[in-house]
Amino acid sequence: MNISKKIVVLGYFGVGKTSLIRRFVENSFSNDYKVSIGVHIVKKTVQVSTDDTVSLILWDLEGTDDIASVRESYLLGTHGIIYVFDVSRPSTFQSIEKDLEALAKKVPGVPTQVVGNKIDLVASEEVDATLTEKGISFDYLTSAKTGEKVNELFEHLAKILALDAERIKGKLQ
Repeated sequence: MNISKKIVVLGYFGVGKTSLIRRFVENSFSNDYKVSIGVHIVKKTVQVSTDDTVSLILWDLEGTDDIASVRESYLLGTHGIIYVFDVSRPSTFQSIEKDLEALAKKVPGVPTQVVGNKIDLVASEEVDATLTEKGISFDYLTSAKTGEKVNELFEHLAKILALDAERIKGKLQ
């Protein structure tokens, strides 16, 4: 099975969305910060099993301080979401619950991965303590700079989407 799936990567300004995508797609990192304007789209194919691949069409959305204001047109046809926050900037994860609720209303039932990026900037004990203290649930802690857990994040989401496609295909037959 070869399928294509649209993944929207979003979060606040400067959390490392573009850097995560660049690390995954090109296996590179740059310290030069360039603001994304609008949306930037790239594609990478992931082998999820011996016979199955998933082409991830990655939509890198511009940063926003109000996730609820993300354009509906950017979310149309979304199969998966990666919500990114910066572990070194608490302001980027104070509204996670509200943001995820807004996304769930706009694109109900879409698998969402919550990702704390920039773990290379903060001691791991400090990250764990801060997120636990604030009750922040996350799926991955990553570093676009070092590459830590980046491939695992995208590959895991690809596998989830492949399983969903198999279930749907099975129901249609």
